[in-house]
Amino acid sequence: MKTIRSNRHTLALVGLAAAGALTLTACNDDAASSDTATTPPATQAPATSSTAPTTPAPSISAAAPTGAPTAAAPGTAAAPAPAGATAAPGTTVKIGDAATIPFSSGSTKGTVSLTVTSIDKGDPADLTPLKLGDKAAGMVPYYVRFKVTNVGSTDLSFSSLTQMKGTLPDGSEASEVMLIGTFDKCPHPSFPKGFTNGQSITSCVLALAPQATKVAGAEYWGEPYTLGKGVNWK
Repeated sequence: MKTIRSNRHTLALVGLAAAGALTLTACNDDAASSDTATTPPATQAPATSSTAPTTPAPSISAAAPTGAPTAAAPGTAAAPAPAGATAAPGTTVKIGDAATIPFSSGSTKGTVSLTVTSIDKGDPADLTPLKLGDKAAGMVPYYVRFKVTNVGSTDLSFSSLTQMKGTLPDGSEASEVMLIGTFDKCPHPSFPKGFTNGQSITSCVLALAPQATKVAGAEYWGEPYTLGKGVNWK
């Protein structure tokens, strides 16, 4: 996907609606040049029910407010974290429980322990600084917060885990806001320098749901998983 530069103007790229799903991308004027938004491959798509998705989701891009990047401080484990058996596609665990997953970011590959720690309901007014316009009308933000711990032998410095999505009560995909730059209510930092075995970091993804429903779960769908056949938290 193209790198998005806003030059302090609101940008909007509106796709056709498909199956009621919506993906939004918000970027920061002062985001580092290395920040890019990545669109899931066209063969991956939002689920319309409990079955695997079949059609690609549309996307919208919008400018976010400026501000200095805010990163969550990584924690340090007292001892090396062991890597357990990796979760199989379709695995479901409880919110608050960890799953061990293969992790890749470009040519960097390792193993991490991933935990969705909470899903917090926000206020529609939270979205105002992101200038998402009418496409966010009637939607409520939810903050999917998670913790990543390096349990492998690879240094994952400066990598990012971004393939986390909110899910609705029926298991279908919630609308997503892919953040580039700073949004204080949902920090999404890259892994810091020295992110080796035992190091942890907290992060967040922003998902939207219509007022009549809610974001009730989350799914990690990064390689080797795919949308609808990832690791789920409920």
